[in-house]
Amino acid sequence: MNEFLVHGATVFMGFFAIMNPIANAPIFLGLTAGLDHKSKRQVALRSVFVALVLIAIFSVAGKMVFELFGISLPAFRVTGGILVALIGFHMLHGESSKVQQDNCDEQGTNLSIAISPLAMPILAGPGTIATAMSFSAHGGVSEMLLTIGAFALLCIVTYFAFIFGERLVSLLGESLMNMITKLMGLILAVIGIQMLIDGLIGAFPILAKGVG
Repeated sequence: MNEFLVHGATVFMGFFAIMNPIANAPIFLGLTAGLDHKSKRQVALRSVFVALVLIAIFSVAGKMVFELFGISLPAFRVTGGILVALIGFHMLHGESSKVQQDNCDEQGTNLSIAISPLAMPILAGPGTIATAMSFSAHGGVSEMLLTIGAFALLCIVTYFAFIFGERLVSLLGESLMNMITKLMGLILAVIGIQMLIDGLIGAFPILAKGVG
């Protein structure tokens, strides 16, 4: 039971670091500038819902994707670990990673904003998808449900971060926001390296002796 809770906390923190709802709040405010409060709530709700659906699909179909393209789990963990670590590296230097985020100046209808760029790629970008597939493929159905549940919980947190974004930004200030982003970047980089190590050990079991 303790291992299950620890794994759940690891999954949640991995998603939290890569999605970073606190840092994404100003992005949401910029994209929805000029909209009334009701419209902002609709955009926020749609964006987290679409992101949750995307992650759930990739979590469930992860193994099918592996089999379809002949991809091994160690290979995916190595690639996903590098990808996640790079995002964390950019966050550590106060940069917006091009791997995770797209141009946030895109304009359009409320629905299009919710889907792109908010849901994809800001919330459910390549790094998030890689993390979800790696965690889901780690075990059986319980790990898959745990991954989806952790992301669903984070979607709720993100929704409220978007809705109360103006208060959050004014309360924390720019300096603290930057510090939080860098801290999330450090956590993300460590998770990415751990994914990379797990992938290498899976591909080359002899390395497990050296790590142990």
